[in-house]
Amino acid sequence: MIAGLATGVTAIALVGVTFPGPRAADIPDSRGDPWAGKPVESVGKIITDLGDGRVGVCSGAVVDSPSGSVVATAAHCVNTPDFPDTPIRGWFAPGYDRIGTAGAMKSGWKIESYHTPPGWDVSQRIEKILPHDYAFVTVEKKDGESVQDAHGANALAFTPVDARQRVVALGYAAGPPFDGESLSYCAGAVELLTEVTAHKSNVGGLLLEPCRLTRGASGGPWLQGFDEASRTGTVVGVLSVGSGAGQVLGRPYPAHTGRALFERAARAS
Repeated sequence: MIAGLATGVTAIALVGVTFPGPRAADIPDSRGDPWAGKPVESVGKIITDLGDGRVGVCSGAVVDSPSGSVVATAAHCVNTPDFPDTPIRGWFAPGYDRIGTAGAMKSGWKIESYHTPPGWDVSQRIEKILPHDYAFVTVEKKDGESVQDAHGANALAFTPVDARQRVVALGYAAGPPFDGESLSYCAGAVELLTEVTAHKSNVGGLLLEPCRLTRGASGGPWLQGFDEASRTGTVVGVLSVGSGAGQVLGRPYPAHTGRALFERAARAS
């Protein structure tokens, strides 16, 4: 489970189709289905300009903060050993639904700062830094209004995570059979990986299987306690890596370093 659900490096321009979705309160277990119906406004698509005509595609979720401008995502959506530079520009498009990359750049919220933990050292091999694959970005305010004011926010939980509760993993999967133009999800029970059950690079992660979400869903929230009325829940992790065979791993925010990183992001806003 070292293969990353890597940030896409091409603009996504395909148009998908809609499907009737279940009531949010009764979300069944899913191995990767379209999320149709009412958008989840606090979840969105992250698009980054990587230079040389390359465009990165990831997912993220607004989390409750004093500034109202903090979005949770994965660290590899910011940079990686293969692409160590911070993006030139970036945008967060909450509730993204078939508006295309150009549309997201035009109407999305500009990213103002990127925040990865100290352990995310991209001069090292991915296997070594994978336990630190969590991050935040902060976005602009528009006419004095924060993205949280406009689109709502999810609670944010730090470790330890109660792995007995099922999760809903959301993201804009862009690899086949998905097109990245609409929200997709997996839902079900998770397993907390330990030194006995997993490679050391994955210890502490949350395993969800089967789940076929692909690249582009990286950084998407793993939510517990999803509420139908507010369309929000509690972020207990972000989508980090997948095996390529129906297993995906959510990376929780550690109690100490994760909280310090969150506070730094909130101050940056």
